[in-house]
Amino acid sequence: MRILANDGIDPIGKKLLEDAGFEVDTTHIPQEELAEKLNSYDAITVRSATKVRQALIDACPNIKVIGRGGVGMDNIDVDYARSKGIAVVNTPAASSLSVGELVFAHLLNGVRFLYDSNRKMPVEGNTNFAGLKKAYAKGVELRGKTIGIVGFGRIGRETAKIALGLGMDVIYSDLFEGPQTLPLTLSGGIQVDIPVKQVEVDELLKTSDFISLHVPFTDKPVIGKEEFPLLKDGVALVNASRGGVIDELALVEALDSGKVSFAALDVFDNEPTPRAEIIKHPKISLTPHIGAATNEAQERIGEELANLIIENLKK
Repeated sequence: MRILANDGIDPIGKKLLEDAGFEVDTTHIPQEELAEKLNSYDAITVRSATKVRQALIDACPNIKVIGRGGVGMDNIDVDYARSKGIAVVNTPAASSLSVGELVFAHLLNGVRFLYDSNRKMPVEGNTNFAGLKKAYAKGVELRGKTIGIVGFGRIGRETAKIALGLGMDVIYSDLFEGPQTLPLTLSGGIQVDIPVKQVEVDELLKTSDFISLHVPFTDKPVIGKEEFPLLKDGVALVNASRGGVIDELALVEALDSGKVSFAALDVFDNEPTPRAEIIKHPKISLTPHIGAATNEAQERIGEELANLIIENLKK
């Protein structure tokens, strides 16, 4: 059996598949050529770049497994594929810590204005040092502040644990009833349970100093024009989930008015061509959808994905 890892796979995962007797092709096939060429394979693995829609599924009846390296599967017509007897698998746990750490890279970046100082120091650092020092003199600490986490799945919980380790108060909202405490593992293997509080979304929006979003995109933004007025003045927002979860144009207005102090975005409405108003805004910390892009996460994703594919192809 042949497997196309169209968006790549970690060498650990590739070796596991090959040791199980499968041929693994890591050559990227452009989206427009997949319908013609995918018939040579029995399974395909993708990240967020490759789309596996109904038309492609119909054109490739030989495909038995679709594997998504990562969490969100909005680039795959999951229900349709499963209705055709195709197994669709993903790796929701593997990248959770990496995404959570990126959230705090952005938050620490934001409260000390690094997103702006890293732009201006190369240009003005040797002519306006004192002016820049004054401009960035009103940083704040995260300890003692409240972070609101929208979506308390694996990634939301890992994000919460980092917040608790920094001495923040954690509130969260979720569609389902969640935990009242989280286990925090400290150096030396010491584990303590720390309280967290589940609240309704509106309360979270009104009371959080920082908000981190960890939900899939549905039919409307979680924070749109109607929600921005509810936010605490000077709040900061982080979106490392999916583009569209925050209304980007409404976000620009809120940043310009000062309602939102800064925002951090790892995902965008129209990837891979984010709108200019977003990527050029002086109050937005930016990364190009790299939440899961750590060596450790990629190893875990590759291993988990390989084992799921092996399990399903050998049924």
